Amino acid sequence: MSPALLSLLALIVVIGFSLTSRINVGVLAVALAWPIAMFVAGWKADALMNAFPAGLFLTLLGVTLLFGIAQRNGALEALAQRAVQTCGGVSALLPPAFFLLTGGVATLGPGAIAATALIAPLAMSTGATARVPAFLMALMVANGGNAGNLSPFSAVGVIVNTLMLKAGLGHHEWGVFLANFVAHAFVAIGAYLFFGGVALWRQRGSPVAVPSAPPLAARHWFTFAVIASWIVAVVAFRANPGLSAFVAATVLLLGRAADENAVIAAVPWSIIVMVCGVSVLVGVIEKTGGMDLFTTLLARITTPGSANAMMAFVTGLISTYSSTSGVVYPAFLPTVPGLVQKLGGGNPLEIALSINVGAAIVDVSPLSTIGALCIAALPNAAEGRRVFRQMLLWGFAMTIVGALFCHLAIRWFAF
Repeated sequence: MSPALLSLLALIVVIGFSLTSRINVGVLAVALAWPIAMFVAGWKADALMNAFPAGLFLTLLGVTLLFGIAQRNGALEALAQRAVQTCGGVSALLPPAFFLLTGGVATLGPGAIAATALIAPLAMSTGATARVPAFLMALMVANGGNAGNLSPFSAVGVIVNTLMLKAGLGHHEWGVFLANFVAHAFVAIGAYLFFGGVALWRQRGSPVAVPSAPPLAARHWFTFAVIASWIVAVVAFRANPGLSAFVAATVLLLGRAADENAVIAAVPWSIIVMVCGVSVLVGVIEKTGGMDLFTTLLARITTPGSANAMMAFVTGLISTYSSTSGVVYPAFLPTVPGLVQKLGGGNPLEIALSINVGAAIVDVSPLSTIGALCIAALPNAAEGRRVFRQMLLWGFAMTIVGALFCHLAIRWFAF
């Protein structure tokens, strides 16, 4: 059996385990890549090690360290509580406010999972007090977190933009962000209109009490100032996000903004191992010809006119059960140039954006970490089963919605 076919089969095994097992598939991916590369393809060990994405690893580590500090020292929580107070206790404003709040926190750098973990307990408890439907509030928080998840400053945004750069589609960071944000904002507006938002305006009564925010400490202001400086350096001066994040994190740690051991423990090591491990296997697939075989198979089930919708649907279906950032993006984004070549047409940037949106928009499912965090934050456990079922159906429906959105609208963001 050829190394190309073996490497592609290894990827299928990795995706299969990501759907059915709790094992970190990054470890599995490296374990499968080693015998294929060295004993079938005849590589040296150094050649396989060169497939490790060192730049991506450093960037992810730097960004997650920086925002781990802001999360551990309470700066993000204090900011969130102040944002909630701006609603003035009007219940109808709470769902869109929590969408924007979770999206804003995720955009700044922590990403969807960290932002949801931070905001969901506050949102679900406040929503219960204000009699906002739990399903609506969960959708707003989950979609808000996902909406900001592909910003140039977030860990997942870094993964996507790095993979796109390697595929020859770099320097579209804000198109990547806007396509994902608008898609999630679109479905969030639909959720608000159809699942209780309009009724909240009709039933306006006395203002709802919201928790008072504790005073901001010096460490919070210090954290805000350093993160703002880092964002300016990245946006205005094109500083490398990962390496400059190490500098910002060092300044905060030297200033005793947070406990170093707690911050390092908060780094999502499992995600980093997953992403980097799968990237090693994808590197083997590319160099052994497996990627060419993969794109040939994909080209048989799509056409240039349906490529955006098809890729959004396929990646959404896999992402419902699998890791979006750790498996779907590393496996599918590198296929884009070859797929366009095999199809004899299609816009590679539109297809890449469709992969991003299609895989992400289903991640409000309770089978995903984000959806599960919202359900876990329900103050009334008796609602858990009902909300679980509602969010599961919503997640599956998003495979179709994502495909339609990408077919009709993704071209607007290909700039």
